[in-house]
Order: sequence, then C-alpha cells, then structure tokens
Amino acid sequence: MVEKTGKGRKEEVVTREYTINLHKRLHGCTFKKMAPKAIKEIRKFAQKAMATTDVRVDVKLNKHVWSRGIRSVPRRIRVRIARKRNDEEDAKEEFYSLVTVAEIPPEGLKGLGTKVIDEED
Repeated sequence: MVEKTGKGRKEEVVTREYTINLHKRLHGCTFKKMAPKAIKEIRKFAQKAMATTDVRVDVKLNKHVWSRGIRSVPRRIRVRIARKRNDEEDAKEEFYSLVTVAEIPPEGLKGLGTKVIDEED
C-alpha cells in the first residue's frame, strides 16, 4: 500500500465562500419551523463541506436568516465558511468551522460558484 505523507486535504486551515440554496432544503417544512430548520441545514452543509463536527454560526448570519421572520427565510444565502484550528486545550477536535454571512454582489447570486478566499492574517 502507498504511504501517505504530508497533510491531508481535511487537515488544513482554509476559507471558502458558498451559495446555499435554502429553498430546496426547506421544501415541505412547516412554516413555523422554517428559520430554525434553515440554521440546522446551514450547520449540516458546513459539516459536510469542511469535514468538522464543531460548527459555529455567526450572530450576523443568524440575524440575516431571521430578518424576515420565522417563515419567510431567504431562498438563497451566500456564506463564508472558515475551517480554523481549535486553540482550546480540552477540545475534542483539532478544527472547527465558523460560518459567517458573505456580502452579496449587486448583480445577484446567479452564476456564483464556490470561491476559495486567501487568508489575510
């Protein structure tokens, strides 16, 4: 068997921007459970995209999802997901994911794909 050397893809600090289609993920959901389910779906998306079970949702993202009430959740949302190193000494995992809301370009969300963001710090 081939020995793997170096860091794997899941073991590096990275930041990416995604467009999440909440409309298809919330189809058939009860009106009064839309916004809480949207937050759960964002968490689930981040877990799958970044391969971390520890996902932290930013306050601004939560406010953006809830901005139109519990039932009128935005159909699509542009998020920035950053996989960061966990500095807590009693942490179960080495990395965690931080999900924040990204700025939406004036031309809209159509045609935007996944974009890797270079770390400034």
